[in-house]
Amino acid sequence: MAALKVRPGILDIAPYVPGRATADDGARQIKLSSNETPLGTSSLAIEAYRRVATELHRYPDGSAFDLRAALGRHHRLDADRIVCGNGSDELISLLAQGYAGAGDEVLFTSHAFAMYPIAARAVGATPIAAPETDLCADIDALLEQAGPETRICYLANPNNPTGSYVPAEALRRLRAGLPDHCLLVIDAAYAEYITRNDYSDGVELVDAHDNVVMTRTFSKIYGLAAVRLGWLYGPAPVIDVLNRTRGPFNINAPAQAAGIAALEDTAFIAAAVAHNDRWRPWLEQEMTALGLKIHPSIANFVLVEFPPEPRRGAEAAYRHLLGTGIIPRQLVNYGLPDCLRFSVGLEDENHAVIGQLRAFVSGGG
Repeated sequence: MAALKVRPGILDIAPYVPGRATADDGARQIKLSSNETPLGTSSLAIEAYRRVATELHRYPDGSAFDLRAALGRHHRLDADRIVCGNGSDELISLLAQGYAGAGDEVLFTSHAFAMYPIAARAVGATPIAAPETDLCADIDALLEQAGPETRICYLANPNNPTGSYVPAEALRRLRAGLPDHCLLVIDAAYAEYITRNDYSDGVELVDAHDNVVMTRTFSKIYGLAAVRLGWLYGPAPVIDVLNRTRGPFNINAPAQAAGIAALEDTAFIAAAVAHNDRWRPWLEQEMTALGLKIHPSIANFVLVEFPPEPRRGAEAAYRHLLGTGIIPRQLVNYGLPDCLRFSVGLEDENHAVIGQLRAFVSGGG
C-alpha cells in the first residue's frame, strides 16, 4: 500500500451532486433539475462560439480582456475589477483558497448552495451553517454565528435551492454587522431574472467596501451552462489575489466569444425574463391548487413541499415523475427531503408537469 496521506478534512467532503440529466423509460425527457433556461442559447452566442472553431490550436486570452471589457460596458463596472472563472464555482473555491484555511470558519445559511461547504472543507476551514427562517436567510442568525474565526460569509441572493432572497437593506445590515476581517461574498447567479425594487445584486456594497465581492454566472439566463463561464466583481486587492491563484487560461476561447455575444443579445434576455415572469407564477398557482405547499421564489424555479407520507411524499412524487420522463431535483442533500425543485420549463413542459402532478396527487400515479 502506498504511504500517501490525504489532507485532513478532504474525506469529510460530500461530493457535489448535480441535477439528474436522464429520466426512466418515459415517453419524453423534460429536464427541470438544474435551473437551466428553457429558451436555449442566444443565436448570436452560438454563432460566436462557432467562429472560434478555426482557432482551436491557439491559447485563449489568459486575461479574458475583451470579455471583461464587455461585462464592464454592460454593467457599467470597472473592467479591471472583474475576474472571470470556469463557472462561478471556480471563483467560489478560489476565494476560499485565498482567504480561509485551517482554524478558520466559513459561514453560510443552512440550505445554501452546496459548493460553499465544499469550498470551505477543501482548504481546511470549518463550514458553519446558520439557521434560516422560513427557508430564507436570517441576518440575525448569521451575525450570531460570526466571530473572530469567520473569514468568509457566502450568501446566495436569491438562494438556490429555496428561491428566497434578502432585500438590499438586509444586505447592508449584514455587511455592517460582520467582522471587518470577514469577506462577504454575494452570489447573485439569478440576478438577471429579478425585477423587484428592493432587490440588490450587491454592486453598491462592493463599491462602498473593501471586503465585499459579487459573483455572477452565464449558466442561467444566458443559456451557456455547457461552456462554464462565471465572473466576479470586487475590490482591486481581491482581484489581485484571484489573478495570482487562478489557472493561467481558465476561460477557453469559445466561452469568451460566446459570453461577449450573449451580453449583446438584449432581446434574448428580455424574452427569458418575460417567459419566467409568466410561467413561474402559473406553476405556483397550479401547484397550490393541487394542495401542495409552494415556497416563494423570485428565481427561475419553484420549490414544492410534499406531505411527509411515504405514498404521497417527495420521493414517491419523484419516482412517478421520472417514470413519465420529467426530471425535477431531489433535495435530500440540502436537508429538504420533503421538497422537490422544478425549473421553469417551456409552455408544454410546464403543462406536462402539472398534468403528472395532478395524476400523482389524485392517486392515479
